[in-house]
Amino acid sequence: MSTIALVKRDLILTRSFNAPRELVFRLWTDPKHLAQWWGPKCFTNPVCDVNAKFGGMLRIVMRGPNGVEHMISGIFQEVEPPERLVFTNNVTDKNGNILIEGLTTVTFEEAAGRTKIKLITSAAGSAATAAAMMKGMDAGWSQSLDKLQEQVTTASVAERGIMVTRVLDAPRALVFRVWTDPKHVIHWWGPNAFTNTIHEMSVKPGGVWRLTMHGPDGTDYPNRIVYSEVVKNERLVYSHGDEDDPDQFEVTVTFDEQEEKTRLTMQMVCRTAAERDKLIARFHADEGATQMMERLKQYLSTES
Repeated sequence: MSTIALVKRDLILTRSFNAPRELVFRLWTDPKHLAQWWGPKCFTNPVCDVNAKFGGMLRIVMRGPNGVEHMISGIFQEVEPPERLVFTNNVTDKNGNILIEGLTTVTFEEAAGRTKIKLITSAAGSAATAAAMMKGMDAGWSQSLDKLQEQVTTASVAERGIMVTRVLDAPRALVFRVWTDPKHVIHWWGPNAFTNTIHEMSVKPGGVWRLTMHGPDGTDYPNRIVYSEVVKNERLVYSHGDEDDPDQFEVTVTFDEQEEKTRLTMQMVCRTAAERDKLIARFHADEGATQMMERLKQYLSTES
């Protein structure tokens, strides 16, 4: 009589999010948020029941792009808002029989307005399908955290940010070049009637962009930007201002192909909602971002 060997897997992942840990913790424990990001890419969660307290239940039905459903059930063993979660997350069949036993610990550490999470998860199973299912454990959790990053950004923009989106009649390679080449940027950057002097512009992770914006009334506005992420033709992430600057904010710009056009989204996220409100009141940042997008649109019409 043959027996099926027990298969075990362990995984440790860390991620940093530009958001306070209260927000990130909430996205882990509020079912309406958890349902938006749990599971690999292209998976949805038609059932997501979460009672995030000691002894509380976790029940998720994950639906793959092929329509196959995967049942997750567990119990919260530790809940320390907003610092720590420990819960079991077992994969079961449709009758509730456990195929894989899982245990996950997530810690939330805050520093300078950002949140670093550390995820330690283990899985063990002896079912015939356990080994195959656990092969995708690394990719599944990594993709889940990628989706969590998107949810953190969305929630952060809603609470303490500004977002502007435009569909531009130009290929994204051109739009990206016009956004990152100083000989183009100088012609459209800033609100209406502003001009620019670009002192340096190094578009790479860790690179610095220094410019002075000249207002129509003669006022100069020095700016310093540091890039943290540069994915050519796809994505830019940078901080605006120094770490000790109370007005510092983070900007994410995405360039998405839409047929032969480009959907450009710029998200500006401040440390707090109060700082966002001050940025709007003092500098009309929301109106300025809208005007800048229109200037970009006009400039592209001359370059296409």
